Amino acid sequence: MTSLPPRRDAPECFVSVDIETAGPVPAEFSMLSIGACLVDDPDTTFYVELRPELTNATPEALQVTGLSLEHLLSRGVPAKAAMTSFANWVAEAVPAGHRPVFTAFNAAFDWMFICDYFQRHLGRNPFGYAALDIKAFAMGSGNTSWAATSMDVLAARHLGGRQLTHNALADAQDQAELFRSLLKERESLNAEPTRSSP
Repeated sequence: MTSLPPRRDAPECFVSVDIETAGPVPAEFSMLSIGACLVDDPDTTFYVELRPELTNATPEALQVTGLSLEHLLSRGVPAKAAMTSFANWVAEAVPAGHRPVFTAFNAAFDWMFICDYFQRHLGRNPFGYAALDIKAFAMGSGNTSWAATSMDVLAARHLGGRQLTHNALADAQDQAELFRSLLKERESLNAEPTRSSP
């Protein structure tokens, strides 16, 4: 049997993830949906709507998502089953021997819910303990300001002005397109010949 390469040395597979929630923090509000796709293969997707664990909700969050707590309480997937399905999808979708890298736009928000749910319900997180934030990547690779990495600015440059819809799967796919465009832009900048001093 061929052994897998050490995790730290494994080639990376970027997984774009987006979530919708009932509020700003996992201690007080429930995660309502998860959408994901492979950055390099955005048609390889995952989507689930979860049964809320808490009934707290902010009106703004529910208005943005268009999801109903009442509907999800009767039709949503229990959290443990949803996270098991997500972990299984990651294991199947990510090529053998590759390391899945959680990738999101403003990953700090999505990551805290995903990490919390994985740890509480499965006791493990297939992404490990780190996430890649597309906003931070855009700031660093473009040597620009934090304000210049807003979705309004980046969507105008990389998505033809298309805005996120707050459907978790559609947003994950748009984030994947945005990240591919940023990677291509960085490669183009790195390929430019350096100018010698006069």
